Amino acid sequence: MAAAALARLGPGCYRTGRMPPIPAEPPQGSPVLAASAPPLVSVVVPVRNEAPNIAPLVAEIEAALAGVPHEIVYVDDGSTDATSAELAAAARQAPLRWLRHRASCGQSAAIVTGIRAARGEWIATLDGDGQNDPADIPRLLARATREGGDILVAGWRTTRRDSWVKRRSSRIANRIRVALLHDATPDTGCGLKLFRRTLFLQLPAFDHMHRYLPALVLRQGGRVVSEPVNHRHRTRGVSNYGTLDRLAVAFFDLVGVIWLQRRWKRPIVEAPGERNGDASAERNVAPASGDR
Repeated sequence: MAAAALARLGPGCYRTGRMPPIPAEPPQGSPVLAASAPPLVSVVVPVRNEAPNIAPLVAEIEAALAGVPHEIVYVDDGSTDATSAELAAAARQAPLRWLRHRASCGQSAAIVTGIRAARGEWIATLDGDGQNDPADIPRLLARATREGGDILVAGWRTTRRDSWVKRRSSRIANRIRVALLHDATPDTGCGLKLFRRTLFLQLPAFDHMHRYLPALVLRQGGRVVSEPVNHRHRTRGVSNYGTLDRLAVAFFDLVGVIWLQRRWKRPIVEAPGERNGDASAERNVAPASGDR
């Protein structure tokens, strides 16, 4: 990639017109997992300075998905605490692989890195702070497989366990977002979501994209449904992706997603002869990655 196309953000993170391969250390984890058959579900967890939450959350994920072929993929987004050491210890006890960004590139970059490395047909994303409840994953998976197709099942925190400032700012942001993007999703900020890996990899990747997944999935021709989920108080550590950071970029993010929506027209392609040799069939065609 030409140097002129890059703006360096730190010792391992660059800004480009399109999100590049995120500089990360090779995946680490159990060699038994690496040699096993692809799982049904990959649980992708982005973390930054969440050392106290690693072991408890991994244990909860394991309990929630007992009997379901799964793997856990953590991405350490440039942590400066003992997160890496805790992940190495957890990988000795659970089907866990983990990668590390050389520097913090943000939550969306960590999610992209994790999903690219994942092997499961379905992806479940979780925040690494323990506020999302892994026990909700099987219910989201059951709904997704029951409805089928390119679907995003978005967690809906009907009872928020956050500060008044976070709840209020989220409520305002949701109203503005729904009015402008028409994504018909009451809670895009919930970290717990489930979708097909192949669907996610068709979406345009950019910083903060994880907050706009419903709108991006609809743009791609998929469906979005919301499912009530449990939300818990944070009991360990402090928030590393703050409210002020989100508010500072929210306007530009919205403008960018609106531009993406308006700059793509999803065609309905007729396929004559696809049925019984002469009938005309119609199907939605999603854009290839190079067409965005």
